[in-house]
Amino acid sequence: MSDLLPQRCALISQFEEHLVRARYSSTASKRYLAVAGHFLKYIEGRHVPIDAVQPSHVTKYLTRELRKFFQRHGHAPVSLDHWRSSHTAGVHRFLQCVVGQWPPSATPASHNAADCQAICAQYAQWLLERRGLAAVTISERTAEAGRFLSWYGERNETGTFSAMVVADVDAYLQSRAPSLRRVSRKGVAQRMRCFLHFAHATGRTERDFALCVIAPTLYAFESIPSALSPDQVDAVMQTSRNDRSPKGLRDYAILLLLAAYGMRAGEITRLQLNDIDWRADRIFVRHTKTGSQSILPLMPAVGEALLAYLRQGRPKTDVREIFIRMRAPYRGFESGSSLYTSTRRRLDAAGVHPAGKRGPHAFRHARAVSLLREGTPMKIIGDVLGHRSASSTSVYLKLATEDLREVTLEIPGLAEEKQS
Repeated sequence: MSDLLPQRCALISQFEEHLVRARYSSTASKRYLAVAGHFLKYIEGRHVPIDAVQPSHVTKYLTRELRKFFQRHGHAPVSLDHWRSSHTAGVHRFLQCVVGQWPPSATPASHNAADCQAICAQYAQWLLERRGLAAVTISERTAEAGRFLSWYGERNETGTFSAMVVADVDAYLQSRAPSLRRVSRKGVAQRMRCFLHFAHATGRTERDFALCVIAPTLYAFESIPSALSPDQVDAVMQTSRNDRSPKGLRDYAILLLLAAYGMRAGEITRLQLNDIDWRADRIFVRHTKTGSQSILPLMPAVGEALLAYLRQGRPKTDVREIFIRMRAPYRGFESGSSLYTSTRRRLDAAGVHPAGKRGPHAFRHARAVSLLREGTPMKIIGDVLGHRSASSTSVYLKLATEDLREVTLEIPGLAEEKQS
């Protein structure tokens, strides 16, 4: 066992250097290092090499540690979830550092699962090379393909597409429909069309079943998206401005970008330090949905909020994204959806409880309405919002309901009756 001590010390030293580079707090670092040391001793006692560790080993380690806790204290932890996370966080961070990929890629449980993974990988490559789609779109479409392949494999003995019929496609769509709204069902149908077209184009099916997929009809302006009123936006901004903590400075700058420019959440999380031209007072925006790019004037209030965050709130880190998580490891947000929780919290703090959606997109809708009421041409609104076509911008016209209420129409014959 003593022969393993140098290796253990080297791994712990490597992990400690990683924690320092990632700027973890001293308290978190000590806790993670202690847990990593205990876990290393555990796998050494079972003769498991570090690069052969599996999730099952972590589970057994936690079971042993929980048993030891009960023996020492005579009772289980007050919060079992908190106790478990305090151990797994350190183990997972340690394995991510010394092993690389953690958790390891799951081994296909069956031949059908292996075929499914292979087809999805080929499909993703086809979407990238033939369609040139964004990574997020490719992920969504391959996920739908995976669900269909898994569903089809369980119901087809051969596991091949040679026996596929239209009824199989209809049955899958029907199985997906009950839990989805009409707009979501349309999205499933569109993703299935794409995958079935791929299956035909690559020779997996003789027939192009994409032509048989029927999607529900969505009518123009059939629903009104939610938007915050000007008073609600002002209340949220005022409450957030009063929070001078590092997190408050970050959230206020994000909310200003949402309210002033109507940016998408993904566009904000992708902003990098070199996207702000301080000398020319410009901000460079990559529109995540359309792939287009815009250069917008940097408003004074937005610039001041960004400077306050960068100087007083942003953690010291080497990453280039402007907005950083407030806890180590300090890195940018994974996607725009990461902003939804903080946005909802700021709305709640301001006492703003809109009837519709309560995420970043509500600010985008509110900005569109304010521009419409200021008489801004639709083309300019579309440019600000990053739309490719006027039809995308025209959707926001139905948000200006107060303006529509001021429009009165004369009923034929009624005016004549009043005059008589």
